[in-house]
Amino acid sequence: MSPHTFHTLPSLRRAVRGICEAHRLPSQNGARLLLSVSRMATAALDAGGPVRLEAVERTAPGGETLLAVTLHAGPTAAAPSPADLPLPGQSTPEGTVAWHLPLSEGEGPPLSAVLPAHRGTASAPARTREGAAAEAYEAEIAALESDLAVALSRVDTLSTELHRLKDELAETNSGVLALYVQLEERDEQLRRAHGQILRELEDALRPPPITVSGLELAVHYAPADTDAPTGGDFYDWLLLPDGTVHITVVDALGHGVRSTRSALNVAHAVRTLALEGHPLESIVARTHDILVPFDPEIMATVLLARIHPETGALSLANGSHPPALVVRADGSADYLEVRGRGIGFPLPGSESVLEDALHEGDLLMLYTDGLTESRRDPIEGEARLVKAAQAHVRRPVREIPGAVAEDMHTVILHPDDTLALAVRRAESPQVRRPVAGQP
Repeated sequence: MSPHTFHTLPSLRRAVRGICEAHRLPSQNGARLLLSVSRMATAALDAGGPVRLEAVERTAPGGETLLAVTLHAGPTAAAPSPADLPLPGQSTPEGTVAWHLPLSEGEGPPLSAVLPAHRGTASAPARTREGAAAEAYEAEIAALESDLAVALSRVDTLSTELHRLKDELAETNSGVLALYVQLEERDEQLRRAHGQILRELEDALRPPPITVSGLELAVHYAPADTDAPTGGDFYDWLLLPDGTVHITVVDALGHGVRSTRSALNVAHAVRTLALEGHPLESIVARTHDILVPFDPEIMATVLLARIHPETGALSLANGSHPPALVVRADGSADYLEVRGRGIGFPLPGSESVLEDALHEGDLLMLYTDGLTESRRDPIEGEARLVKAAQAHVRRPVREIPGAVAEDMHTVILHPDDTLALAVRRAESPQVRRPVAGQP
């Protein structure tokens, strides 16, 4: 459309404000456009010449819709540089300045409804008749524009400061993230070192297999968490003065150092009572009586075994612990059940002592529930333990506990500390009984 001509600054400002409102320009962009058009037009209007304003919509190469506002004021010496305006524009030697502002698609009415209709050229006497009221109005508008310019300058300063702060924050966040990663790596190193130290300390407390003629012994222990290897699964074995081998298996409630201390206390109390000659059937209850006054919160299951190496005579006492498994030399297997309640339980003690015997080639498996309850079903776990023990019964004893544990833990739904002990009565060199299902 053709440009509209203006002879007064107020009418020009009204037109610019109408354009801004009709096209919903952001307040900051509209204010900058108003100030910029007014400053460029003031010099031409003060010189007595008219100015022309044109507003058209254009599509940028990228498809963005732009509002192009063009002011035709002619070259004037007093006009400011377009680059120094609140909204910098593009100028030509003929005194034309253009501004391009982005618009959303579909916004704005027809431009003929925005710009006032052409009213022709007003005479100089018409401007004079505006009188003192018009001059006062112009002065007020000039003051408002000055305040607006100051406000926009402040906005620019704050925007610059905001961008600087965002950059600093991004840099700080990057540094914090790097530090966090370093701390995580350091924490992981400390956890591993801590776990290694605890493992070495606990291994130092666990007695190695004793050497007894006629018996072969081995043990496997695995913590639920390799970075925190301490737990309540513990064992002890010793040779009593009468030549009998005594074995203690303990599972103290919980995990960590406290449960390890509880398990050690139980094992040491049982060892002391065994060496003092107390009957096997009384040791669980007496251990409870000794420890509970000093540690009222202690809870532990216990399995005690006595084996005579020469005769194979086997005695078992139990305090709430999983039963021992015996795999005979012919491949048959049985669980040796003994009723009883553990340390810290009501009415603690073994209700009886089970008497049995290990024949040459028989394998006795003692363990904690971490071996059979990894899939949360102890009955299913005990059935799998029978098959695993039968599959490995002819291996060297030192390999059996680890091999059985590996078979049992192909699927782990409930991680827990695991302890497995194997005791096999040695066969005579001339005898090697076949095992069911094996050549």
